[in-house]
Amino acid sequence: MNISFGASKSKNMEIKQAQARIDDWIKQYGQRYFNELTNMAILTEEVGELARIMSRTFGEQSFKKGEEKSDLGDELADILWVLLCIANQTGVDMSSALEKNFEKKTQRDSDRHKNNEKLNP
Repeated sequence: MNISFGASKSKNMEIKQAQARIDDWIKQYGQRYFNELTNMAILTEEVGELARIMSRTFGEQSFKKGEEKSDLGDELADILWVLLCIANQTGVDMSSALEKNFEKKTQRDSDRHKNNEKLNP
């Protein structure tokens, strides 16, 4: 599974490669991973930043005067970064986990959404 991740926008890498690249970055530029609970708190903070942008860009709230619009892609990448850090430090292979998740959702939801009256008025 490819995701766009890295310095060049045209550069794609596998999730497994992204996990390895983050691990290499932590080893080169960081002391170590933050502990799991700290990373969970950071993930929550990053999701909050995404929620702020979403509510102001697509929702009914507006940006405050002097408040600059943030980069949606950057906020999503921050979330992915921390999520992959948590996966690395807990030994989760996200490529495998995502494939299993696709299988689960396909088995569970293959007809569910097609038959949802709320989605198909």
